Amino acid sequence: MAGNSRRQGAVRKTGSKKGPTVGSGGQRRRALEGKGPTPKAIDRPAHKAGRKAAFIAKKAASANTVSPKRSSPPRRGTDKEGRELVAGRNSVVEALRASIPATALYVAERIESDDRVKEALKLSAELGIPLLESPRTELDRMTDGAIHQGLALQVPPYDYADVPALVRRARNKGEVPLLLALDGVTDPRNLGAVIRSAGAFGAHGVIVPERRAAGMTASAWKTAAGAAARIPVARATNLTRALVALKEDGVFVAGLDGSGPVDVGSLEVGTDPICLVVGSEGKGLSRLVRETCDLVVRIPIAASTESLNAGIAASIALYEVAKRRSA
Repeated sequence: MAGNSRRQGAVRKTGSKKGPTVGSGGQRRRALEGKGPTPKAIDRPAHKAGRKAAFIAKKAASANTVSPKRSSPPRRGTDKEGRELVAGRNSVVEALRASIPATALYVAERIESDDRVKEALKLSAELGIPLLESPRTELDRMTDGAIHQGLALQVPPYDYADVPALVRRARNKGEVPLLLALDGVTDPRNLGAVIRSAGAFGAHGVIVPERRAAGMTASAWKTAAGAAARIPVARATNLTRALVALKEDGVFVAGLDGSGPVDVGSLEVGTDPICLVVGSEGKGLSRLVRETCDLVVRIPIAASTESLNAGIAASIALYEVAKRRSA
């Protein structure tokens, strides 16, 4: 009926579920609050850049688990599986120049190229080393925050020989075994120098202890200047027991020490199977190793207070043995 204000539906019923209408400012206050700055494209999983970064990171992770293609062996450290990362443009280029076996070259995205980067890419291509592009954040994580400058080279763990194999290798070639053992030498550059001398003077292998001693790192490879590809390195769990086993196999063990009673040049057994043992520059031979040696020999030097580092001492001793064998 017209004008009837009491008709059904004209007035909202008391206790209506909808209730009074309020302004949108009060009703949607939380919805209008800010959510912070927009994330970078690389951090957004749905963005193209984010998908690309996730793909590269996954590819890099899978590359770390792939076994090396080469049987031969930094960054600033070694992981629990023995892999090493050489970080930094100069370090990577020097490692590639030395033909260090490597399984991957990591290059940061949008890296600023210079002569070192160009050379690293060229050398890695020549050596057949896979090239992996990686976000800088991933390189930071892989190198434990080291200054990588956008380049990192992955070096696989070295495949150490066993000590008896060194003797067999020499005898199979019809040669008299000549070995070198290092006792307490912790500088990988000294190890590399010893390997280089071993290659120059016809030694058949180098023995290093498993603990408290330098191993075959990138630094040792670089110092060896290619000789590490020819001279095998054996790792002994216990050096003293390894020397005893060599003696039982007919190898004469001679230790180098400044207090030795015989000059190394007068070592008449140099033409026989022999293992020369070189101690650290500071402490020399350890007590047990000294007691295990058949003879302790010295390198005569002008001043009794001076000492020679392991690399130089090994070179002199090897030269004297090589000279006696060629006489």
